[in-house]
Amino acid sequence: MKEKSKAVSDDAQPQPQSYREAVDELEEILSEIESGEADVDVLSIKVKRALFLVGFCRGRLRQTDEEVRKLIQGLEDNGVSDEK
Repeated sequence: MKEKSKAVSDDAQPQPQSYREAVDELEEILSEIESGEADVDVLSIKVKRALFLVGFCRGRLRQTDEEVRKLIQGLEDNGVSDEK
């Protein structure tokens, strides 16, 4: 039997430990919803969790983008470029 995804209350949304963990949980929730495995009584909780995880992933992507841009800018400021 497939393990059920974590149902949590609105108040206590546990943070995923990583982007990958959030994506894995999102995929599990989506699979349950698509297959009809999600119990109607907890469907709204699962959808809220999915929205929370999407926001978490967007935040991580935004943060990573900013860090990469800063690193690239630092390379350019130090005269490091891809020109030969």
